[in-house]
Amino acid sequence: TIIFQATAAGQPVADALQFLQRLEGQRHPDLCDAPQALIPRAWRRFVAQPDHQVERRAYTFCTLERLQDALHRRDVFVTPSERWADPGAKLLRGGAWAAARPQVLRTLGRAADPAVELAALGNALDAAYRRTAANLADNTAVHVTAMNGHATIILSGLDRLDEPASLVALRAAVAARLPRIDLPDLLLDVQHWTGFADAFTHVSEGGARVADLAVSVCAVLLAEACNIGLEPLIQPEAPALTRGRLAWVQQNYLRAETLTAANARLVAEQTRIPLAQAWGGGEVASADGLRFVVPVRTLNAGPNSKYFPGERGVTYYNFTSDQFTGFHAIVIPGALRDSLYILDGLLEQQTVLRPVEVMSDTAGYSDVVFGLFWLLGYQFSPRLADLGEARLWRLDPAADYGPLDGLARQRVNADRIAEQWEDLLRVAGSLQQGAVSASEFMRGLQSGSRAATLTRAIAELGRIAKTLYLLAYIDDAAYRRRILVQLNRGEGRHSLARATFHGQKGELRQRYREGQEDQLGALGLVLNAIVLWNTRYMDAALDQLRSQGNGGALADIERLSPLGYGHLNLLGRYRFDLATPLRTHLRPLRDPTRPDDDEGLPIP
Repeated sequence: TIIFQATAAGQPVADALQFLQRLEGQRHPDLCDAPQALIPRAWRRFVAQPDHQVERRAYTFCTLERLQDALHRRDVFVTPSERWADPGAKLLRGGAWAAARPQVLRTLGRAADPAVELAALGNALDAAYRRTAANLADNTAVHVTAMNGHATIILSGLDRLDEPASLVALRAAVAARLPRIDLPDLLLDVQHWTGFADAFTHVSEGGARVADLAVSVCAVLLAEACNIGLEPLIQPEAPALTRGRLAWVQQNYLRAETLTAANARLVAEQTRIPLAQAWGGGEVASADGLRFVVPVRTLNAGPNSKYFPGERGVTYYNFTSDQFTGFHAIVIPGALRDSLYILDGLLEQQTVLRPVEVMSDTAGYSDVVFGLFWLLGYQFSPRLADLGEARLWRLDPAADYGPLDGLARQRVNADRIAEQWEDLLRVAGSLQQGAVSASEFMRGLQSGSRAATLTRAIAELGRIAKTLYLLAYIDDAAYRRRILVQLNRGEGRHSLARATFHGQKGELRQRYREGQEDQLGALGLVLNAIVLWNTRYMDAALDQLRSQGNGGALADIERLSPLGYGHLNLLGRYRFDLATPLRTHLRPLRDPTRPDDDEGLPIP
């Protein structure tokens, strides 16, 4: 009744099933032609008789056991099915893959021959082991010790980075010059600079516009980001801020595609500011989750005893660039493992940034993630909570790595990578070209109780990439520091997000997934507006300090942050002053000698 299909790894099981089906109704069938490629060593003494005949009952039970195992591994699958479907169904295949293959190999820089790639990886891994071993004697942060009969790495934590007096003074001088401002005025300023509200189009009427639509959009964004609802924003005397107008804009203009397009404008504007360029070029990013309790009944929330004990919630998994901007975010029910979603931020983001390295905490780490990152040409750099539990892998079983030899106990199965190489390339090409999302593909691979053959091949590849990363992590304190700095930028955005999303006890009360995504998308957009506004005024403050002969050293400027909000009023005042004309210049910087004065000297 059920037709089983199979990958190359599951084909022996499918062949055995078809053979047994042909025997139905035969009392004394000839089993000489029974496919035997599926019979493992443990079953051979039951299946193979002394006269080289096949025992039918044992062969049948062996096939059933292998079928169950292959279904869990997704080497055998059923179409159509939700639970037992082919996880690679959406991957490029046939003519589509043949047409895309040359471009995928060229853009990813991958060789068609697995032997070439494995040789290059072997050389890189051998060089990394020898370099790290040679530096170990002078690396006071790393100790190799015996624990439970095995060599284990102990890595000392990084010391707190001292803040020189010059940095403290520069930070205070810049902060003292930032104008005080209410959040509505900040959004109008950023709208005037970028026109981000033009990205909000009507859901059904396309480019239809109404008067002062930008003001209405800013008000709705503020209501969502502060979690206060529309009521505090209503100004009946202003047509753009009536209850009906705001509700209409919220219903028809606020959605994922318009939020994404508007956010791209803010990210692009940030890249043009010299101060943001001093922080980074947009090639590095971090990924981390911000948890929200959802006290209403909803399917799109889950329990987690660590983050919301006794309650349900969601994770706002967001990606922060080295310029402090958020360029992508995903709403995840509960607190599912972040590693399922980390690649989505790179492959699905629609900004001008092109990050090639992503830092995360331990929750974003797995061998499969390392493997997929490597296939796609990205660098994965997680901060590991306990390095002592990490395994180091080798390709050459005979290599002597001196003090690291006892750590490199595990051997990578290179044959498994070579056997699955074409499918590995097809996975990379399908992800790169958007045929399937990374999170959807990974959920399909890991939905069974046993790892699929393709999953195991990706994991084997990931073990090489992970070991290369771990050796660099052990060997280079500056690398560890860089990871920590970028993760702290993401944590700083989370602090700003908590301060902004203050209404209703900071709880998310949307019942449906789309509503949750739209509200947290609005929060991310407003955070980027704050970051952009702060960066532009900080850059102006630095220019003023330079004109006074006190511009600060580059090392100090690189450690400034646009995530401060002491000068921003996020609470209580939500009025849009439409009578005041839009400013054609930046607001005056404050006079640091008169801290209580809201007005200072105009910026030339």
